[in-house]
Amino acid sequence: MKIAVSQFSATLDKRANLERIKRLAHEAAELGAKVMVLPEAAMCDFGRPDDDLRPLAETLNGAFVAALGRLADAHDLFLVAGMFESIPAASRIHNTAIAVAPRKGLVAAYRKRWLFDAFSDRESDRFQPGDGSSPLFEVGGFKVGVAICYELRFPGLFEELADRGAELILVPSAWVAGPLKEEHWKVLVQARAVDNTVYVAAAGQTGGRYAARSLIVDPFGSVLAGLGEAEGVAVAQISSERLAEVRERLPLLAQRRRAHDAERARLC
Repeated sequence: MKIAVSQFSATLDKRANLERIKRLAHEAAELGAKVMVLPEAAMCDFGRPDDDLRPLAETLNGAFVAALGRLADAHDLFLVAGMFESIPAASRIHNTAIAVAPRKGLVAAYRKRWLFDAFSDRESDRFQPGDGSSPLFEVGGFKVGVAICYELRFPGLFEELADRGAELILVPSAWVAGPLKEEHWKVLVQARAVDNTVYVAAAGQTGGRYAARSLIVDPFGSVLAGLGEAEGVAVAQISSERLAEVRERLPLLAQRRRAHDAERARLC
């Protein structure tokens, strides 16, 4: 199966963002991709730290999800993208990643659990963390999980997804640029893949504030495809045979499962 990562610089203009998403989806489909990962905040960017994003947020049955559903149908393309989800009568909103399938519409939504309160940013001032539920869904015979951007720094989330059966983890991101941050980005994407012998596809935003450099990494840490700083799409082939080969050579999940079983037996 071919999967794609795509990157662009989102703004506060949701209509303009959607037009760019349409162009990227067309390009990914032309390249043969069946799955495309878009950045975090693809629906609408974060803006300035004091911008009130609540008027721009939408529900999961709103216009953005519906538009991605039509796009998925038109291109026979599974889409994962970041959006801002409204919470009724709340002072904050969710930073949410949605998964939209052709002819099925919304199949999963994951609300960012670990918010970016670091490097002088305070995401929690405007966003409410998710409750910790991390849905798995299936695409092309692969079990798929989702994490969002800063959560790459929390290996426990990726371990949880892999231990539950994830074979491919998609990471919509808007990785903030800065000294050594681009190096952190690549190292962490590769580490999460190797730690759990899973494919990881991470899509970032472009523009001066963000690091871009979207990439697709295989279960042994090899970079299969990637992008630089410009808007665009990168595509790579993933296979269950490669996954099985790596897991046979590096049986981390089986060893971790045995350790968990032994600990449970000891406590009982």
